[in-house]
Amino acid sequence: MIASSAPWTEKYRPYRLDDISGQQHVVSKLKKYVEHKSIPNMLFAGPPGVGKTCCAIALAKEMFGDGYSQDFLELNASDERGIGVVRGAIKDFARTIALTSSFKIIFLDEADALTSEAQQALRRTMEKYTTTVRFILNANYSSKLIPPIQSRCALFKFKPLTKEDIRDRIEYIVKEEKIKIDKEAIAAINEVSEGDLRTAINLLQTAASTSDNITEKDIYVVSNSAQPQDINNLIDACLVKDFMKARTVLETLLFDHGLSGEDIISHIYKRIIAYPDTKISTDRKLKIIDKIAEFNYRLVQGANDRIQLEALIAQIILIE
Repeated sequence: MIASSAPWTEKYRPYRLDDISGQQHVVSKLKKYVEHKSIPNMLFAGPPGVGKTCCAIALAKEMFGDGYSQDFLELNASDERGIGVVRGAIKDFARTIALTSSFKIIFLDEADALTSEAQQALRRTMEKYTTTVRFILNANYSSKLIPPIQSRCALFKFKPLTKEDIRDRIEYIVKEEKIKIDKEAIAAINEVSEGDLRTAINLLQTAASTSDNITEKDIYVVSNSAQPQDINNLIDACLVKDFMKARTVLETLLFDHGLSGEDIISHIYKRIIAYPDTKISTDRKLKIIDKIAEFNYRLVQGANDRIQLEALIAQIILIE
């Protein structure tokens, strides 16, 4: 059993561009910027946990060296969404002279959380300090930034990591921490994390703190996720029109495993997509997905989980 006070996401955070997992289409361009000691304003866009922040910090370290922290400012826009963060911390940092290079770097995490007014102020700041400061904006959704900011940045699209990338990083950490994990557990981490390496590492650390030999079951327990076989049993019962059996499986997922209605619907959707056409025809899949979307919307609007999920089961059974 592992007892560790440090989060492994920080302990194993890469600090060099060569150590970044995946994203080679981005890393290769960033290395060119380091070679030429010059960068444009950049916009890193993509889902959480895929290396956007790691790339920004690694770039700053390789660009500025050991004293990078003097010319690198990291801010999180979700902490202060208003215009004050632009007029305060950003302008104060931009006014001072760079110590290790001809320019400074301001990394603004979750920039898409800024209000429209704050984005307008940021646009003006980017214009005013264009010769002395470079901005790296990090956003889950680049479309939430105003066009004038988007047009001032080189856009880098980050993709969810591949299963191979996540497996390689997990195996590296397992080796470093000297813990035991089976192949099925690594596959489960890949299944649950969906390309998010931060989630994958957190799952591994949580499982390692409760088990000496991590198994597939451990991963599903710590992630509070349904095992694929449970969802398959529910769907199989629907396909043979056994409503009571499907209802029993549903109750197990809701009350024994403590899953939310939205979690279960998401799992059903993923398993329906994965079913071979020999078991569920493409036409039937389309009809089922249409119903899944309808009932997911109802849950988001606040409808009762159990009633809506039982109604969804009934609809899947009725679809031929």
